[in-house]
Amino acid sequence: MKAPVRWQKPIPLRPRDTVHVVAPAGPFDRAGFEAGLAIIGQRYSPVYGPDLFSAHRYLAGEDSRRQEELARALRDPQGRAIFCARGGYGSMRLLPGLPFADAAPSALVGFSDITALHLALQAKGRVSLHGPVLTQLGRQPPEVHERLFQLLESPAPAAPLSGTDTYVAGTAEGPLLGGNLSVLACLVGTPYLPSFEGAVLLLEDVGERPYRLDRLWTQLRLAGLFRQVRGIVLGDFTVCEEKGAEYTSAEVLRSLAQEEGLPCAAGFPIGHGTLNFPVPLGVPVRLEADRAQLSFLEGAVRE
Repeated sequence: MKAPVRWQKPIPLRPRDTVHVVAPAGPFDRAGFEAGLAIIGQRYSPVYGPDLFSAHRYLAGEDSRRQEELARALRDPQGRAIFCARGGYGSMRLLPGLPFADAAPSALVGFSDITALHLALQAKGRVSLHGPVLTQLGRQPPEVHERLFQLLESPAPAAPLSGTDTYVAGTAEGPLLGGNLSVLACLVGTPYLPSFEGAVLLLEDVGERPYRLDRLWTQLRLAGLFRQVRGIVLGDFTVCEEKGAEYTSAEVLRSLAQEEGLPCAAGFPIGHGTLNFPVPLGVPVRLEADRAQLSFLEGAVRE
């Protein structure tokens, strides 16, 4: 698909605005959900249906329930944001029936399995927010909450984020695209993947042992994705170690990045780790890999 000529940003939120809460993926822990709901409820007016807490096998209810719920939220011109209850698995099952082309200008917030929705929005040139789902939000410190509200409400660029390691030196600029590595790899070859031409690629994951990370990365390489992007930002890769191995997941990722030769920095507090700082997807960024710093050149919402 061709890269969009102009990225469309959501409308800024104001306190007490209506926001939708949806469960497009897996079922979730009620206590963790309530903690996250309380955080957004202090600032906005969240709404959700009674069947949000449904469960069917490893999904938050049947596909029809989850798809109808999300489609309604996407189309609602009065809703100013869509918060996802949890990741897990299941969002990609909904993609064919979702109204991305005529969605209201609201901000989608989530990560992990929600990457499938982010990528489909990116394919339509829509900015969204890679950030905590509600079951994670309650465990995040105030600085994460404050950054999330700032991104949703202010057209000013977010504060830079710092990583911990330089894998390949250099500087790159472009729209920040991507998200969860395994979900991204699963959408290769589908119509729901955006163009990555000129982009800075964000990757994170959880529970994928080093050989799986290698396999997923190699799939993206064989699909030609790394020939399109200008730089790589690596967030947290949590619980990814091979028991008893003499190598680490970080060493494997460093080798893979060095094979690409693109500017790459790692260790950004984005993903399944202790801190998950929200970042806007589709917004131009500057990656200074030598300093392991990611700067945001525009805000996530409209002026």
